[in-house]
Amino acid sequence: MSAVPRRRRPEDFQIHQDGPSTEDTQMNTDLAGREGEYADEEGEEKEQDQSQDRRARDGRGQVEEDEEEEEPEPEEEEEDEEEEDEEQEQEEESDEEEILDDDMRRLQDAFPGFRRKYKLIKRIGEGTFSTVYKAEDLQYDRYENKWDVDQENETWTPPPLKRHIDRSSSNSSATIGQSSQLTSHTATRRHRSRSRFVAIKKIYVTSSPARILNELELLHDLRDCPAVCPLITAFRSTDQVIAILPYFRHHDFRDYFRNMTVTDMAVYLRCLFTALSAVHEHGIIHRDIKPTNFLYDPSTQRGVLVDFGLAEREGDDTKPCLCHEEPPVRRQRLRQAVMANGGPHHGYPKNDTRPSRRANRAGTRGFRAPEVLFKCTEQTTKLDIWSAGVILLTIMSRRFPFFNSADDVEAMIEIATMFGHRRMRMAGQQHGCMFDTSIPTIGQNGYDLGKIIMWSTVRDEKKDPFDDDERIALDFLARCMELDPSKRIRADEALDHEFLMMGMENQGSEEEDMDVLPTDEY
Repeated sequence: MSAVPRRRRPEDFQIHQDGPSTEDTQMNTDLAGREGEYADEEGEEKEQDQSQDRRARDGRGQVEEDEEEEEPEPEEEEEDEEEEDEEQEQEEESDEEEILDDDMRRLQDAFPGFRRKYKLIKRIGEGTFSTVYKAEDLQYDRYENKWDVDQENETWTPPPLKRHIDRSSSNSSATIGQSSQLTSHTATRRHRSRSRFVAIKKIYVTSSPARILNELELLHDLRDCPAVCPLITAFRSTDQVIAILPYFRHHDFRDYFRNMTVTDMAVYLRCLFTALSAVHEHGIIHRDIKPTNFLYDPSTQRGVLVDFGLAEREGDDTKPCLCHEEPPVRRQRLRQAVMANGGPHHGYPKNDTRPSRRANRAGTRGFRAPEVLFKCTEQTTKLDIWSAGVILLTIMSRRFPFFNSADDVEAMIEIATMFGHRRMRMAGQQHGCMFDTSIPTIGQNGYDLGKIIMWSTVRDEKKDPFDDDERIALDFLARCMELDPSKRIRADEALDHEFLMMGMENQGSEEEDMDVLPTDEY
């Protein structure tokens, strides 16, 4: 409660009127009047000041109350920002849809008769050199489609016939016969009316004609291989090229790899190595083995290897490399190279006049083998085995991607952190390169793959050790991720490994489940 100021009464400052009126009394009266006026003015000023103070206090209180009431404004601002972000995202999505629709429209208009044969549905993939669309094959029934994996597995089966009680056996048999014909006709009609989908790969104009021709030729050569996506047909109109491929149902790798058991890993890798064995048997290097290029369906345990845009034949445009020489010859050539330069030198030449090394380094970062990073001039199919090993390491460690480097130098550092400085230096010498680093976190001997997986999955080696199946998987992983490509396991050898045999036992018969495509030509 605010204090009330004391107010002096005017009577206290007035002279009694009955007294004699003299000059002194008049003077006193004037003085008293002036003092009363001054007192009144002071009281009024004090009252004004106090009222202003009260108004100020009330104003501050009101401001504080308003501030308390206005506290939710930041939340409202955040909601407004979220709404603006959502609107912006919707606008961007609508713009992307318009661009996609425009691209699909131009693709349909670029090839005469395209709309009569195929109906584009949506875009299902996009890469550096091509875009893949899902489409409906409108003329599926006009051709012999031996490439269709689901043709026999998804044949529509009619329901059992309902026999009506009839006193006449002949009428009953006739009724059953008519019902059988009607049901068979309905089954055929329903079976043919089911939509058949294909994948249409639009190859960008920026790709060289030699690369496009190489991919189509390799797909044609691999048309009878199990677990490999075949080529149905291809079209060209001026500079536009599209390839028609089968559409395979599959799931996103990121949706299921963390929940895979050791047996599931074995089934997955057996499907992949079945495809690699067939591809390598034809002397072809895929060069881009990764989860997105292996379409796998966990429900059917079936996988198909796709995207041969970077593939090449083994031995094309290669030069001899030290990695294919015997160890004594390799050591002798290294000594000769050192002596030719006047002995070993520390550091690096300021003006290096040596010619640059040219080698194929195509592939996806994080999945390229060490020989690719060291610019080996005589690369083999073993680089695909390393990439498959990285996939297994990703599944066992529950981390995707496991390697995440921005360039070749960072990729070497990541591998050196795992395998150690000493082994990486020896791997470089096999290809005529010197590997050296002063990073203190890179040890000399590296780490065991089992410990890396333990750390990645946050497991205690003593409380939760590896079981027998996991140890078998670790042995297979070590055979795949061998720094020396000559010691790395081959695809056909891998199919006989105990780990992949677990996958065959779980699947049942290899001929029944692994032969994704028939061996007859179409």
